[in-house]
Amino acid sequence: MRNGTEEMINALAAVRAVLSHGDGSFFHFFIITTCFSFHISHFEASAQSFSLVELNCENLFDCRHDSLKQDTEWLPASVHKWTPTRYWRKVNNIGQEILSCHEKGLPDLVCLVEVENDSCLRDLTKRSLLRQAGYEYLMTESPDVRGIDVALLYQPMSFRPLCYEYLDITPLPGMRPTRDILYVQGETLNRDTLHVFVVHAPSRYGGERATRSNRRLVAERLIGAISLLPSEAKIIVAGDFNDYADSPALMFLQDNGLHNVTANAQGKHGAKGTYRYQGRWQSIDHVLVSSGLLNQLHDVFINDAPFLLAEDKKFGGVKPLRTYNGYRYQRGFSDHLPLVVRFSF
Repeated sequence: MRNGTEEMINALAAVRAVLSHGDGSFFHFFIITTCFSFHISHFEASAQSFSLVELNCENLFDCRHDSLKQDTEWLPASVHKWTPTRYWRKVNNIGQEILSCHEKGLPDLVCLVEVENDSCLRDLTKRSLLRQAGYEYLMTESPDVRGIDVALLYQPMSFRPLCYEYLDITPLPGMRPTRDILYVQGETLNRDTLHVFVVHAPSRYGGERATRSNRRLVAERLIGAISLLPSEAKIIVAGDFNDYADSPALMFLQDNGLHNVTANAQGKHGAKGTYRYQGRWQSIDHVLVSSGLLNQLHDVFINDAPFLLAEDKKFGGVKPLRTYNGYRYQRGFSDHLPLVVRFSF
């Protein structure tokens, strides 16, 4: 509890600093005090609940070129005109999206997909709207040609990492290098050990059937790692699988002892999936758990807060408010909505 107390003291200091400037910056005062109240409620709720969020950030790239990666479309001079102003708005949007997933306190774990590098994670956790939330993070360093990776944000007051590892994927012939799987073993406040895997499976680019074996390969690598854990292990697998719940790769995971607890997740404002394509809601993001966690599952839903949605003028209804519509910048969040899973420990 000592670390959390120190963070609350720091939050109060930040509030005093804002007030002392006297610049009328109500928005920043609101964010700081809101984060502080989240810390209070987090202490009250930690003994009863444990929450996890899964979110595909949709191209959280910085605006600096990495000569080893194909990231040139996310530079100031690119067709996207990805300037520092747009980058920082994106970082704060992702922070706001994570904050909006709370009901009683901050999410304990946040599984992020499509994050470029450590700089983005440092900016998100230390310099964005999340800067008073206290998150630390772990992330992969994958051979993905675009440079995107997966990451896990965690609250040190409720989850203590014990070890972590990157599970690499040896590509099939003709397959591009893909993202590693992030594996983190950690301990919760009540001393439960959790095994968390964060996944971003290969896309369907080139056709679903032609790329099906690529996603099956990731599923097999995942099950191979899980098979080395004790049979009673408490396991969470979360991420963007680029596949539906009834796809061969997801069925393979379920045939090997995992349970897709988000297969039928819905939002409160019309979302019937985490992603909408040509007017149809779909879920390619999933959270699966081992049998040992099923009786501790409390709640599952999609966070479709109204500010995360936009009118679908072509097909009707609403859709996720993404950063770009084609090449037209629209100041949005992501083309995916967050999955929220809560457990009772």
